[in-house]
Amino acid sequence: MIHDVLDRWTAESARELYGVDQWGAGLFQISTDGDLLVSPDPGRANDTINLKRLVDEISAEGTSTPILFRFSDVIRSRIEQLNKHFDRAIREAEYKGIYRGVYPIKVNQHSQVVQDVIDYGEPFCFGLEAGTKAELILAVALTRDPDALLICNGYKDAVYVDLALYAQKMGLNVHFVVEMPSEMRLILERAARMNIEPRLGFRAKLSSRGAGRWDSSTGDRSKFGLGTSELIAMFDQLKAEGKHGCLRMLHYHLGSQISDIRRIRVAVVEAACIYSGLVREGAPMGILNVGGGFAVDYDGSQSNSEGSCNYGGSEYAADIVEGIITVLDSEEIPHPTIVSESGRAITAHHAALVINVLDTKRLESRDLPADLPEDAPETLHSMTEVYRTVNSRNVQESFHDAVYYRDDIRNQFVHGDLTLRQRALGENLFWHTIRKIQSVLTQCDHVPDELQKLDATLSDHYFCNFSTFQSLPDTWALGQVFPVMPIHRLNSEPTRPGVLADITCDSDGKLDKFPSLHDVKRYLMLHELDEEDYYLAVFLVGAYQETLGDMHNLLGDVNIVQVRIDESGAPAITRRVKGDTVSELLAYNEYDTSEMLARLEDATARASSSGKLNVDESQDCINAFRAGLDGYTYFEK
Repeated sequence: MIHDVLDRWTAESARELYGVDQWGAGLFQISTDGDLLVSPDPGRANDTINLKRLVDEISAEGTSTPILFRFSDVIRSRIEQLNKHFDRAIREAEYKGIYRGVYPIKVNQHSQVVQDVIDYGEPFCFGLEAGTKAELILAVALTRDPDALLICNGYKDAVYVDLALYAQKMGLNVHFVVEMPSEMRLILERAARMNIEPRLGFRAKLSSRGAGRWDSSTGDRSKFGLGTSELIAMFDQLKAEGKHGCLRMLHYHLGSQISDIRRIRVAVVEAACIYSGLVREGAPMGILNVGGGFAVDYDGSQSNSEGSCNYGGSEYAADIVEGIITVLDSEEIPHPTIVSESGRAITAHHAALVINVLDTKRLESRDLPADLPEDAPETLHSMTEVYRTVNSRNVQESFHDAVYYRDDIRNQFVHGDLTLRQRALGENLFWHTIRKIQSVLTQCDHVPDELQKLDATLSDHYFCNFSTFQSLPDTWALGQVFPVMPIHRLNSEPTRPGVLADITCDSDGKLDKFPSLHDVKRYLMLHELDEEDYYLAVFLVGAYQETLGDMHNLLGDVNIVQVRIDESGAPAITRRVKGDTVSELLAYNEYDTSEMLARLEDATARASSSGKLNVDESQDCINAFRAGLDGYTYFEK
């Protein structure tokens, strides 16, 4: 069939199919020759990175996929955009305070990421939030800007408190977030020993609820924060001891990935009312910390679904600023510094996991015989008749009949009334019938609900070189849907519906949910494999994924490549981190690889002595064992 020019497959067709414009935040393009381009700064469209070309170059140098690419310039761009949104909102609303961003280290603790946040955040006095002792040690060691906030969150022991107080004495802008009376008592006692006035913040437990998977982060039963009666009781304690001047901040957190902007607006108004009440009680205050929650649109639907958000950065900033003004201006209370702890929105877009396809498996059906065997039972004749008579008028009835006869064939086989060969023929007839139904449906104006999932049922398995549990744990544990697409061949039409299976031996090790504007799709359109390597990428994986992964099947960290655009506008690799070797994974799990090698050498020596192996085979076995220990935990060519 000759297609009209308007029907030809183009790069624009690929952009639409994979929703690049919807979830990509302007950071990704498709070249005319079908390669995916990373545009770290949407304002500088000519500064792009050809991801396929980069993979080819790195592979030629010996770095195997899977590879996690980190694009430093994306972090810079996201920090700049967040600050611009708040600066504009503050200016337009004539807000009298300032904005300060803080990065929660827990979102991605890797050194390259935290260092990029510090470097690119320096012009904006971007700070850090530490929720554990280890994170606090990291933050104290790396923070160099005395104006950047260091927010001390989480549960605190004496060592944690002492370290934070010493950091304050050294000139860092440290603020404690207090969540319970015992914490406040510990901080005050340790501070008195050091002769320093700590800067305190109360974490409020709002009645306002978030939206999405983490909406239980607020509300009466939340594990976090202080109710209003607790706030007042603790403030009275401070006042009784003459320490109420230490209270500088109100903090709250609606939860991660708040999908609905209305929840953000309602919460900030409630928080501003609490802030106002504390000021009237005599607290100096000065900072209102709105916590995290600025969502990422993973599916591109711009809705209030769990994987999306119905707002952008400019609306997010404007609603927070206007919500505070609405409350405080009516009370004639000075505008505080606004602090947000946006981690996901800063880091999610900067990382992409590139994986190679190893093989495919189709739900193939063998050619049908011209005629059924003479001994074929009646059920097979009935199935054959269903196959022959499928048409657009009886498509739903044919589907029901095919399922009925397939189940009957299986039942007869279990009861010994059909042979294995007859069952195989029946299964073959069934899948031929289902594929014919699928084909006929393309000609129908209306597709019944129960038949709309046939594409997913008949989709291919693309076996890919990665571990769901190690690199994409949120897909398995939380049902998170990430954008996935090929990074090349995008100027040709993908014709095969497929799901992605990883190389673990676990049935959950797969990706079978993909973003769509209207609903989650159960398959992804992919290309037929050819002689060249076929590469896919999973996007928006820069938040939480890396440090949440485990060592399922002893598959370790993947190779990491950090890239930025240099002064000439060309991509430059700034850092490489080799993925885990087999020996490293075994050591993590308390195995002594030297002892294991010694045992193998003893075993090969015995096998050689008994004639099971000759000398060369014995040495080859030992060499293979050593090579395996030193090798990448993933598939290698």
